[in-house]
Amino acid sequence: MKAVSRVHITPHMHWDREWYFTTEASRILLVNNMEEILTRLEQDAEYKYYVLDGQTAILEDYFAVKPDSRERVKALVQAGKLIIGPWYTQTDTTIVAGESIVRNLMYGMRDCLAFGEPMKIGYLPDSFGMSGQLPHIYNGFGIKRAMFWRGCSERHGTDKTEFLWQSQDGSEVAAQVLPLGYAIGKYLPEDEAGLRKRLDSYFEVLENASQTKEILLPNGHDQMPLQQNIFAVMDKLREIYPQREFVMSRFEEVFERIEQQRDVLATLTGEFNDGKYMRVHRTIGSTRMDIKIAHARIENKIVNLLEPLATLAWTLGFEYHHGLLEKMWKEILKNHAHDSIGCCCSDKVHREIMSRFWLAEDMADSLITFYMRKIVDNMALSEGDKLTLFNLMPWPRDEVVNTTLRLRASRFRLVDSDGQEVAYFIRASREIDPGLVDRQIVHYGNYEPFMEYDIQLRQVLPAMGWLTLHVLPGEEGQQVSVPKQSDALLENSCWRISLNRDGTLKMEDKESGLVYDRVLEFEDGSDDGDEYDYSPSREEWLLTSREGQHCHTVAHDAWQSRAVIRSTLAVPRNLAERSARITGGTLAMETTVTLNHDSRRVEFEVCVVNQADDHRVRIRIPVPFKTDNVLTDTQFGSLTRPVQDEAMQVWQAEGWKEAPVPVWNFLNYAVLKEGAAFQQEQRGLALFTEGLREVEIIGETQSVFALTLLRGVGLLGKEDLLLRPGRPSGIKMPVPDSQVRGELRARFSLMPFRGSALDAGVAQQARSWLTPVLCYNKIPWDAMKLNRTAIDVPQRYSLFTMPATGCQLSVLKKAEDSEALVIRLFNPSDSEPCESRVMFCRPASRSHEVGMDEQPTGQGSDILDKAVSFRAGQSRSWVVQID
Repeated sequence: MKAVSRVHITPHMHWDREWYFTTEASRILLVNNMEEILTRLEQDAEYKYYVLDGQTAILEDYFAVKPDSRERVKALVQAGKLIIGPWYTQTDTTIVAGESIVRNLMYGMRDCLAFGEPMKIGYLPDSFGMSGQLPHIYNGFGIKRAMFWRGCSERHGTDKTEFLWQSQDGSEVAAQVLPLGYAIGKYLPEDEAGLRKRLDSYFEVLENASQTKEILLPNGHDQMPLQQNIFAVMDKLREIYPQREFVMSRFEEVFERIEQQRDVLATLTGEFNDGKYMRVHRTIGSTRMDIKIAHARIENKIVNLLEPLATLAWTLGFEYHHGLLEKMWKEILKNHAHDSIGCCCSDKVHREIMSRFWLAEDMADSLITFYMRKIVDNMALSEGDKLTLFNLMPWPRDEVVNTTLRLRASRFRLVDSDGQEVAYFIRASREIDPGLVDRQIVHYGNYEPFMEYDIQLRQVLPAMGWLTLHVLPGEEGQQVSVPKQSDALLENSCWRISLNRDGTLKMEDKESGLVYDRVLEFEDGSDDGDEYDYSPSREEWLLTSREGQHCHTVAHDAWQSRAVIRSTLAVPRNLAERSARITGGTLAMETTVTLNHDSRRVEFEVCVVNQADDHRVRIRIPVPFKTDNVLTDTQFGSLTRPVQDEAMQVWQAEGWKEAPVPVWNFLNYAVLKEGAAFQQEQRGLALFTEGLREVEIIGETQSVFALTLLRGVGLLGKEDLLLRPGRPSGIKMPVPDSQVRGELRARFSLMPFRGSALDAGVAQQARSWLTPVLCYNKIPWDAMKLNRTAIDVPQRYSLFTMPATGCQLSVLKKAEDSEALVIRLFNPSDSEPCESRVMFCRPASRSHEVGMDEQPTGQGSDILDKAVSFRAGQSRSWVVQID
């Protein structure tokens, strides 16, 4: 008789490097389990396959203590028995940026090639939701298949587990969902009663949901050792389920059969973040905000600053340090695994995560300083004091720059490379010990002090390059005075900002006439959730900073003004006090609002001192119009999401695993726009953030950004949450550090605009805000000596330019395997095509299009001084030879 289904049993292990246990604790088990796996694969011809969880960090951990096993692994990979890759770590897909996901695949696949071919499947069996841009990223590495568990429901367009999945630009993969997870075949019993109890209901669900009737029964679990008796179990399965065919298989065999039926598969688009059948933890983006903020800061520092700077230096002849960059990338990629960056771990593991971020940031800062010094040291007149300003955005920027000079003089003059006077403003000055500059100075008895000056200046900086100012100690410079101020709290040509009595801001946009009132209201509410999910208490008591105490100060510089608003709010110390309506604790907030002259962007830096537990703090930013949608960025694009999720009305009746709260993760910006999208003069407000990647749109008569600043919880996992009923996620372990007590610093910015976000360059302005001008002050002393090279560096330099609207620069780096640079651009729009033109200032001989893996695509166009078209949400990459 014809089989009802073919059941594919695939041995595997899901390996969380860390979770409620540490990396070193899991490494001990890994070494033990790997020996069993390798021996079984070597000695048992019938035991055909073993999937090593799709991540090569496992092998790195293993080889660190068992380097002699490399050849054993290589032999088994090349024999097709041990299946590795394609990832370095099993990444989160909603919190980490596009370039991080690309590097995760790039390093993972490169690691695999030392042993054999990687598994060409986008395998993410446990990540908390799927970004809609994953098919695009997968295709950039030649991957045409994807397998995952969480986030899919019939709301997306099918109730089947096999479908075609497309990104916005049309990139496509064949997808296989694991509807019951990756562990339904764990520890399979050998007796009939045990097997029927486990599998009768599973087979019904799997077969009803399958279009192809090719059923996956993954034989593995978290940290699970190899199941020694699997063949005896399979014999018993054949005996009690004769209507089904049971085979030991690898995932590729399932996909081959899926692809044979492409014509009957549904085509789905977009992200998968429904918690109807499995938990996706939509609000995990705000757990341990101290870690989330550090992650975003370091991610931006490497991609936006270090890699472009290293590339500029390389174009002049300096070494590009691939090895150092890979080391720091891998440090943060270890933190990008879903549990790690989700921060649903023990306190001890979170300290390890922060330690890796600290190491990566220290490396990044040191290498940035090294490259700036190498560039400036090798300029003409190298012994003179200099101040070099680096603009690592691909268009000229008119910037207000705050920096610090050190010199042995009580006055100084600034001139540009043409000898023209450069005006500046001294914000502060102090005397410093010469030993802080170079201990050799005091070693020889010279104790004459140095002066350190905090200065402000304004310069137009060349695109993707630098300009150099000369510092002339002992000469009188042109100092600028503070201009006359208005009676407003802060005012420039674009904004008039006043302070309301309740500590909020009234912001008048002079161009549009719109008034944004009650901006910067802090909201404090309960959090009865855990590290996975926000959930309010059943007796919520919401407080806002309007009930608090407020004071403020204002300071004006030559080109910039700042207001510091200090607020204190009495809040409950814990859930018990909140239930009893007692405020025994305090929340202190200090917000610095910065307004540059002539700038449309307003900048905010918040320092909150938290002394309470089990609560969520958000910042409210109202806009003077009502909208149904919010535009947020995602990897290599953006997407429009609803302000309300209609399933919130029925989720309990339909038995969802968690409530579909309309709280959205984003990367760098969120946008609210008034009126219809087709209106040419449509007005909008863009919110830029660094690490604050969770927002909800609230409000009845107008729309309000509710930006999560922190949430404190005391348990890794907790049962019976209001918004997530049933068992705990993870385990019920105390995590007092996740109350985020103490001081937390965060920053964000607001920018109004007209027209579409694409035409207004919202994506570019967000990256510009996250890409500060770097400054290097060269003086004749330095504790660490470097010899000059034979390279002659110009005092002013620009590699290329491109428009400040339309397509966005994603990455500029040196190619991994050739003497060329890699440039990747993308269209940030979710609906509009666009063109881009890159104009190189350095002679470039040729270019060719490559995938994200930096391998030639065999198609596409040259980018040199030509307009190139992009579909919505599309990225394209080129290798460029520089003469």
